[in-house]
Amino acid sequence: MLDKLKEGLQGAINKILRASSIDEQTVKEFVKDLQRALLQADVNVKQVLELSKKIEERALKEQPPPGLPRKDYIVKILYDELANILGSEQPVDLPSSRINIVLMMGIQGSGKTTTVGKLARHMQRRGYRVGVVCVDTFRPGALTQLKMVCSQIGLEVYGSDDVKDAVQLAKKGSEYFKQKGCNLIIVDSAGRHKEEKGLLDEMKQISSTINPDLTLLVVDGTIGQQCYNQAAAFHQTVPIGGIVITKLDGSAKGGGALAAAAATGATILFIGTGERIDDLEAFSPTRFVGRLLGLGDIKALLERAKDLEQEADEKKVKRIMSGKMTIDDLYYQMEQVKKMGSLRKIVELIPGFSTGIPESELDGIEDRMKNWKVIIQSMTKKEKEDPEILNASRVKRIARGSGTSDSDVKDMLKRYRQAKTVMKAAKGREIRQLMRRLSV
Repeated sequence: MLDKLKEGLQGAINKILRASSIDEQTVKEFVKDLQRALLQADVNVKQVLELSKKIEERALKEQPPPGLPRKDYIVKILYDELANILGSEQPVDLPSSRINIVLMMGIQGSGKTTTVGKLARHMQRRGYRVGVVCVDTFRPGALTQLKMVCSQIGLEVYGSDDVKDAVQLAKKGSEYFKQKGCNLIIVDSAGRHKEEKGLLDEMKQISSTINPDLTLLVVDGTIGQQCYNQAAAFHQTVPIGGIVITKLDGSAKGGGALAAAAATGATILFIGTGERIDDLEAFSPTRFVGRLLGLGDIKALLERAKDLEQEADEKKVKRIMSGKMTIDDLYYQMEQVKKMGSLRKIVELIPGFSTGIPESELDGIEDRMKNWKVIIQSMTKKEKEDPEILNASRVKRIARGSGTSDSDVKDMLKRYRQAKTVMKAAKGREIRQLMRRLSV
């Protein structure tokens, strides 16, 4: 996520941490490195100058608490000021004891329809009974696309290709899901590239008809600081309760979009971090900045892992935690990692890991994991249960059956033994809890 910005910020931090002493010149160079990283991420020039001025003044004038090195205190200043520029954290408060309506708005191409499915999944996992209404009568295939997205999570979509009155569709769809006992109704409205006035007028009519409890604006993270004008135009027509920034997984301008969205005064509630239905997370400025600076986000990692707990095999987890894991258990662990997303996404959530593991090495591990899964599938049940019986002839047979080499099979066995040893040795309560939730 925002790899270029992360690289620039972490580079500036590493530089000041390696400095032999902290003087005015060192601080000024640090600030210049920050400015460069932020401007390359398309953050507004005025915001960058204001931010860097605050950081420089605080770094030169403030005294760190006793026992805290000035270098570390400067990193804390950066952390505080970056989090501040991204706004405050505001949890979504939709009481499950009553019916809630969420209206989704956005320009066509912002990823709004996909985000509707992701939001439905996010809320569904938190115990809400969700219904989805499609009122996009402008774009051909909008209803079909929304149904395809929601079919992944077993949700019904109300809509009609024959009805062209979006306001009536919103009203009827909301009533339909109220009668079905849903306590969260998500209304997906139309998005357009042109005719913005027509779109905004339609949003106003829909909003006054269904009286949404929350109105979310979906903004494409790749547009950078242009996000400000877009959000302001919508906000003047229909008060925005929150913003969702999409496509942050590959956007060089994501930093600009985040900063611009926060500058509108509307709270950023969610961010899209990938293409999977699960790749939506509640936005926390402090946790997000922690990940940008390589400080990690254990809380986010545990939350993502917790979503998978209901699918976990308790017997396997107990066996793994006791240090008696089998090769089948190793395969199970890899499947759990796959459900959470890429290994890179998981690693960046762990403090210290995102800066400690080279990109090339992470790519290598992910490639080897694909090989290991094929190798495990080529093993007999007995070999999976007791890998110690694997001799040279068995290794050759497994390598041939999986289309890999003997060394690939031996590498997998080596990693299996390492994982087994780590689980036996894990003593810290938080680490053991993390491992349990990750099922590794």
